[in-house]
Amino acid sequence: MDLKQLEYFVRVAEMGSFTRAAIALDVAQPALSRQVRLLEVELRQNLLARNGRGATPTEAGKLLLEHGRGILHQVERAREELGRVRGALAGRVAIGLPPSVAKVLAVPLIREFRQRMPEATLSITEGLSVGMQESVANGRLDIALLYNAAASTDTEITPLLEEDLFLVERQAQGVRAIAKAIALKDIAAMPLVIPSRPNAIRMLVESGLANLGLRPRIALEIDGVAAILELVADGAGSAVLSRNAVATSGRPQAFALRPIAPRLRTKLSLAVSSQRPATLTQKAMLELIQQTARELLA
Repeated sequence: MDLKQLEYFVRVAEMGSFTRAAIALDVAQPALSRQVRLLEVELRQNLLARNGRGATPTEAGKLLLEHGRGILHQVERAREELGRVRGALAGRVAIGLPPSVAKVLAVPLIREFRQRMPEATLSITEGLSVGMQESVANGRLDIALLYNAAASTDTEITPLLEEDLFLVERQAQGVRAIAKAIALKDIAAMPLVIPSRPNAIRMLVESGLANLGLRPRIALEIDGVAAILELVADGAGSAVLSRNAVATSGRPQAFALRPIAPRLRTKLSLAVSSQRPATLTQKAMLELIQQTARELLA
């Protein structure tokens, strides 16, 4: 058994697929399958039950997965401790950010990360909260910022801050009117340009209106803040977004933001795996994200 074989097996077991694991590890799938099979031959145990839908750990595989996570974590800790002898944190950290948050945080985070942890490497992925929470659980991401994250046995969720949502409308040309508040119930009659389910904002709008016995009037479903704002500016409808999403759009003056009553608020949380202990570098990155997010997003 060697560490590469163990890492390959753990990643396949966590992701439930040789194909997805090969992509995450950046190795050819035949090479990945061969190394896992060599590990099974050496241990004289079938570690994975292979089927058309992927691969799941056998009883022996579950036992090795538990030990393997601990072994790989200890190896990473050893590398970090050796890095500390040189006076620096080392290792790799993979984080996930929602697109609207990435526009605000990505550059400051990278700048601070390089200054504080020059010997470590950072990977940033943009995505939807539901998908990123799954990536934290299966090990593709170490840390993720999530909107309205649901509790899970695989992830540890820490509330960070809350953001108000606004009704976003096209600003009348040449007019800079004061945006008046709008009742949530009145939004039900307005054509909305909104992300598809299970987007956090979409679910929040639908649940808020459902509490009033109402349903939203969906004009267009489209994922991506930039595309939503382009359509609003083109007159396709209105949107429900945070102030930060509009402020980072490149032309915030093209939109009017109306407060919603009662307030709709999205909760931004930090997610880490509850199955794998964090390395020192990951802990340092977690503190850096908390500090930067509170300064720039509050």
